[in-house]
Amino acid sequence: MSVCSAAAAAATATALLALPLVPASAEEQEEGRLLLTVSGAEHSWIRGVRLGCPGAHGPHPHGAEACRDLIAAGGRPDALRGEPHACTLEDDPVIATAKGEWHGQDVDWRKAFANACALDAATGPVFRF
Repeated sequence: MSVCSAAAAAATATALLALPLVPASAEEQEEGRLLLTVSGAEHSWIRGVRLGCPGAHGPHPHGAEACRDLIAAGGRPDALRGEPHACTLEDDPVIATAKGEWHGQDVDWRKAFANACALDAATGPVFRF
């Protein structure tokens, strides 16, 4: 490599390092990060998953759909449209929680549901894990 080529390569590398690290598009900007949990009555069992939105990748099995719904709800679990469907009247309470942040605002949400079907109907893919 000539001295001119080495100098050009060094200048290019320095210029690239000076560029700000920004997402390629607005859709890649992070909306928020939440720890979602579902537990049985009196915490007889519990499961949870982390969700970062947009969430096409990560541990949530329905991350992209969950993020889509949370983005539409402004990050507020109480504002989720869910996927209303009929449920039995089985009394097997579950408690859902969402903790984390959305657009820099703290999220600390907790709600009890009569059973897992009622939770699913109210929250759609967000708590399907």
